[in-house]
Amino acid sequence: MLFNSIEFLFFFIVVTTAFFLIPHKFRWFLLLAASSYFYMFFKPVYILILAFTIFIDYFAGILIENEHDKKRKKIFLIASIVSNIGVLAIFKYYNFFNENLTVLANSFGVENKFPVLEILLPIGLSFHTFQAMSYTFEVYYGRQKAEKHMGIYALYVMFYPQLVSGQIERPQHILPQLHQKKYFTYENAIAGLNLIALGLFKKIVVADRLAVYVNSFYNDVEGANSISAFFAVCFFSIQIYCDFSGYSDIARGTAKFMGYDLMVNFKNPYSAQSISDFCNRWHISLSTWFRDYLYIPLGGSWVPKWKWIRNLTIVFLLSGLWHGA
Repeated sequence: MLFNSIEFLFFFIVVTTAFFLIPHKFRWFLLLAASSYFYMFFKPVYILILAFTIFIDYFAGILIENEHDKKRKKIFLIASIVSNIGVLAIFKYYNFFNENLTVLANSFGVENKFPVLEILLPIGLSFHTFQAMSYTFEVYYGRQKAEKHMGIYALYVMFYPQLVSGQIERPQHILPQLHQKKYFTYENAIAGLNLIALGLFKKIVVADRLAVYVNSFYNDVEGANSISAFFAVCFFSIQIYCDFSGYSDIARGTAKFMGYDLMVNFKNPYSAQSISDFCNRWHISLSTWFRDYLYIPLGGSWVPKWKWIRNLTIVFLLSGLWHGA
């Protein structure tokens, strides 16, 4: 279900209306059921993948919190990471690496025996995988208490506004909000609708219109000239920003209408003064994820220069793979 579709308009109206009509104690179930329906709208059977990782990470969080032995605690964390990365590797990267293995094997006159899997990439898999991993990391480092309510934890992973390709939220920011009782307010409704309108304008009026020119250019690069290439590159930079930030605005708006605050994911990135400044403004939830859970644990920049270069290389290599094989 796309944010800029008629189906989502009716979905949003029904879910939001029901949210304010039913008692607070049932709202988590309504949002979880709505989020499950939203996700299953793409391919129903893939809900089982989410259920698997949610089940693993929920119990991993509790085991990590209750365990006092550091080695056993690390084992539980690794088990959680392996299950999440394993699912991501199979569905997003297996065929990619298998195709490259085939090319490599053929160059040596060897046949690759591994089969090609006829599978589709589950939508939003990278996003909710990283969000789930944020939870276990935070519990492991002692910055977040393990969530005992399995339904609330499942909703943290599956909250429909940011489930597909929205913000990668930290548990400290979202889990407390999911426990709070929300009330309808005029201020939240107006702020939410304004964000939704802004996001739809970016997506439909700007990004989708520029995509017509950009796609026509990249579909026939050899027949293009330098002037059309220049405009295609400029238009694509605007298109990708308005498409992605527009989605984030709609996500924030739908959540804000119900009283939930999602993080700001873009802060005028094209006004950045440096590469590092750009990284602090573009897809902030992802760049901070890599910073906090990979770059800093590797030593960050507080290491000898060759290790700092190694750390940057690892982070940007994995960031590239995260965006697509």
